[in-house]
Amino acid sequence: MWPAPDTFHQSIAGNIYSILRQFLEKHPLGEVFIAPLDVLLSDINVYQPDVIFISKRRRSIIGKHGIEGAPDLVVEVLSSGTGRFDKGSKRKIYARTGVRELWLVDPEAKRIHVYEVARNAEVPTATYDDRATFKSPLLPGLRIKAASIFRPPLRK
Repeated sequence: MWPAPDTFHQSIAGNIYSILRQFLEKHPLGEVFIAPLDVLLSDINVYQPDVIFISKRRRSIIGKHGIEGAPDLVVEVLSSGTGRFDKGSKRKIYARTGVRELWLVDPEAKRIHVYEVARNAEVPTATYDDRATFKSPLLPGLRIKAASIFRPPLRK
């Protein structure tokens, strides 16, 4: 069992979910989900990515108890307990099972590594730091300020 994610990890996942959710409310291109939610990629590969996007045309993979197939977009926020797994074998399984795009978000370096895993699972298509603004071909019209992803948890 891995240790639970820290508050910054959870804040990052929540920020990404919120950004995507707000965009999808105005542009109904699909659905976004946040962990914990099972993604069944094969009989032996079941994961719970931090954030999951399923396009409208692939909504048939959304089941009552989880996602039954490869999401269009998977976001993994790296942590000390799972980072090696996320960057290694898990990334390759995402590519092999049909995930189109993978974001590996590094909270320490404040970087987002974007992979078009169907095309190249080994090398990121792009890497963005917290000063960048970026977009995804899966979400036309959305421009994301990376700084908004790394916004820390709200405190009084």
